[in-house]
Amino acid sequence: MKIPSSIWTLLIGILLTLSSLWYGQNHGLLPTAATDEAVLVDGLFNTMMIVSTGIFLLVEGILIYSVIKYRRRADDLEDGPPIEGNVPLEILWTAIPAIIVLGISVYSFEVYNDIGGFDPHSVHEAPMIQESMTMPGAAIAATLSDTPPSIGENRNQEKSDEAMEDPATAAVRNADQIPQKRNAPGVGSVAPTIGGSPEKAALPAELRVNVTGLQYAWIFTYPDTGVTTGELHIPVGREVEINMTANDVIHAFWVPEFRLKQDAIPGRQSEIRFTPRLAGTYDLICAELCGPYHGAMKTQVVVETQEAYDAWMQEQLVASSETLKQAVAVNPADLSPDEFLSPYTRDMGIEPEMLHHMHHQSVE
Repeated sequence: MKIPSSIWTLLIGILLTLSSLWYGQNHGLLPTAATDEAVLVDGLFNTMMIVSTGIFLLVEGILIYSVIKYRRRADDLEDGPPIEGNVPLEILWTAIPAIIVLGISVYSFEVYNDIGGFDPHSVHEAPMIQESMTMPGAAIAATLSDTPPSIGENRNQEKSDEAMEDPATAAVRNADQIPQKRNAPGVGSVAPTIGGSPEKAALPAELRVNVTGLQYAWIFTYPDTGVTTGELHIPVGREVEINMTANDVIHAFWVPEFRLKQDAIPGRQSEIRFTPRLAGTYDLICAELCGPYHGAMKTQVVVETQEAYDAWMQEQLVASSETLKQAVAVNPADLSPDEFLSPYTRDMGIEPEMLHHMHHQSVE
């Protein structure tokens, strides 16, 4: 009994669909999803994997079938049948990809918007560039460097001043030596924020941490307590707001398990929000080539329970107090600050090279 081609088409379609759905959910290509935002990004990635797998299997299956079915036989010397085309088929295989691309684009925008990546108001707040500036680079250069207050607000300066109210942060950053760029969305000079949903953007985060990138280390300061560390500790289940900038060149705050990346740029204040959902220790990697030792610019993000976080914070406060007392009491006059503080800063997760580099930056 010959099975009709329509039945074969239906069976193959069902098989392709089931195979694509299974692989799209079980590809194992992504690391553990450790934040609420990661779930949104993973949903988009899995959807694209489902569609890509289905298209790959369909196209490759037709190619393999055609190679076998319509191969040239040893005794076949005739020309192939002339085929002029099939307009409905051409419309179909043009319309389906167009619909798929449009659907993924809409889905991507929704995810991007849900994690605070798009601010519709910033488009209308872009400064107007004067038509009298005829030189190709003059308008952009003027907007980036000395935009008049009437044209663009300086949110970078406002956020910098807010962060510098914390003495621990002010001791780490050299913002007084780096002019803060005015907001100019039309040319890319902004104080970017990502991670916070539109609903949460107007509300303060439950925990704020100031992050400073420098060659080749990350320094974390907690404004609420004044603690400074070389690794980031955050409690699980609480929304965290990271305010970051860089003292020298562009760095990038990237934790693969969080699915979020934000640049730390000199002269700009970047923000990233996320809510950790899975306790563990994760690698924080600089994702921008920042110099010859870029590959060594790594530290850890420790996501722990609220009780463990409180205990760790208390330990840091006690250690900072005791370290200060010991430093004042027993520092011999023949040791430099770097040499004397190195055993204490190492206990706090801060390498001596970081202090040495910061000292030279402040001198310069």
